[in-house]
Amino acid sequence: MPTEQTDYDPSKGRKFIFVTGGVMSGLGKGITAASTGRLLANAGFDVTAVKIDPYLNVDAGTMNPYQHGEVYVLKDGGEVDLDLGNYERFLGVDMTSDHNVTTGKVYEQVIEKERAGDYLGKTVQIIPHVTDDIKRRVRAAAEGTDVCIVEVGGTVGDIEGMPYLEALRQFAHEEDEEDILFAHVTLVPYSKNGEQKTKPTQHSVKELRSIGLQPDVLVGRCEDRLDEETREKIALFCDVPTDAVFSNPDVEDIYHVPLMVEEEGLDEYVMEQLGLAGEALPPAERDSRWRELVTREREGTVSVALVGKYALEDAYMSIHEALKHAGIHRRVDVETLWVDADEMHDRHAERLRAADGIVVPGGFGSRGSEGKVRAIRYARENGVPFLGLCLGFQLAVVEHARNVVDLAGAHSTELDPETPHPVIDLLPEQYDMDDLGGTMRLGAHETAIEPGSLAAGIYGADSCVERHRHRYEVNPEYIDRLETDGFRFSGRADNRMEILEREDHPFFLGTQFHPEFRSRPDRASPPFVGFLDAVMAGSEVARDPDADWPREGEGEGTPDDHGDREVTI
Repeated sequence: MPTEQTDYDPSKGRKFIFVTGGVMSGLGKGITAASTGRLLANAGFDVTAVKIDPYLNVDAGTMNPYQHGEVYVLKDGGEVDLDLGNYERFLGVDMTSDHNVTTGKVYEQVIEKERAGDYLGKTVQIIPHVTDDIKRRVRAAAEGTDVCIVEVGGTVGDIEGMPYLEALRQFAHEEDEEDILFAHVTLVPYSKNGEQKTKPTQHSVKELRSIGLQPDVLVGRCEDRLDEETREKIALFCDVPTDAVFSNPDVEDIYHVPLMVEEEGLDEYVMEQLGLAGEALPPAERDSRWRELVTREREGTVSVALVGKYALEDAYMSIHEALKHAGIHRRVDVETLWVDADEMHDRHAERLRAADGIVVPGGFGSRGSEGKVRAIRYARENGVPFLGLCLGFQLAVVEHARNVVDLAGAHSTELDPETPHPVIDLLPEQYDMDDLGGTMRLGAHETAIEPGSLAAGIYGADSCVERHRHRYEVNPEYIDRLETDGFRFSGRADNRMEILEREDHPFFLGTQFHPEFRSRPDRASPPFVGFLDAVMAGSEVARDPDADWPREGEGEGTPDDHGDREVTI
């Protein structure tokens, strides 16, 4: 439902940083903004963020990962852009759906109000009705904080983003100048002769100024730091002080971007411009834990096979980051080996055999599911540490049902509606659902953990709260038959199976939830840390290159005739 109106009190003195991007998308303006926010938080300020996505979707829930990367899930069940994940990880805060503004949400609200007669017969228009709703949402999300960073998705000039830029222009007239700062992130490419070119930045700023916005800060994304001559040229042609032009060069790890931003002095400049410098903690008293974490010495490298079907790192961003966080916690580098579940042979099979551990992530649709089942069987039979997440959890149940319990043809009804043994079936409350968006089991839910189990040892508690995103679950009718030969469900929520493990295996854990969404650099996810501990313990033992590898179709229990059929979520 649309968010209710929240009265705004200018006396609270909130500060806003509006971040726009130019030239091309994917420049890293979100990481730049999140890094600046991290440094402001280190200086003692309460910082939050808003991501504006100009697409017409109400949320990211029905979007294909190939188009938009992973769908990140918030604690309140909001399905949002992956940039919200970066903001949570960098700022160390839990956000809500109100921190993601989409055109779909805005228009839905405006149209509902028009239908209800709230506009008292007025002609409903982009200005003022749409722009007013945008401004209301930004102010509501900022409530109770010192600084709110607002990132506008896309690039300046996109037709979808025009109402948002107009809303920001109006915003600047309604607030004191010292309460608002406009930062523009743009590309500074190299010419063939190695010269840093400023023309793309000039054109981008010209486009921004044509709609009434003058940037206060310019951040140049380049392979290297901007030359002094480049900075002066950008300042001259874009009408900003040279001191307001900053570099954001490529770094080896995104968690080093705050260190780069700090070296550039961007955070100090922002605090000065927003009138916060006098309120900030002295440099010697600022929180230094981030620097200590991300610069820790590593004592080795382990490899983990990620068995999925989207050959796009952004589709599994939170898993990559959760593995990295566990590595930070245990002082090792984690090398992630991509294994295409739909091409489970030749080099992909070799990568899986070479890995010290195997992760099977979530996903939707049948393509690649049989490859994932084979990878799970390989991990089970050869003692390779295994972590299954959501669909990976469900397919571990399928593999056990087929190959241990001998339920031929066992499957999930999502992937094979005609399976004779529906060990994974639709949630009862989903039967009458017509809409796909926002109707799954979403958000944070508590799971009770069986004492003395592997899961209890990992979490160090008898319960956990993790985020969910699924429409299917373990069929209760099969639980008694499934819990055999060392296989058990050690985590439950009422009659829902949430965690599985094997007692006859070094480390075999599956979770119906997504623990990766709550992982942070300073708070690594317990299942990922436990998995990495098992990986490190077994990594010194070379994998047998002749280890048993299930042949195509062996033990799958169902004809592989639906591998290309996609199932909608």
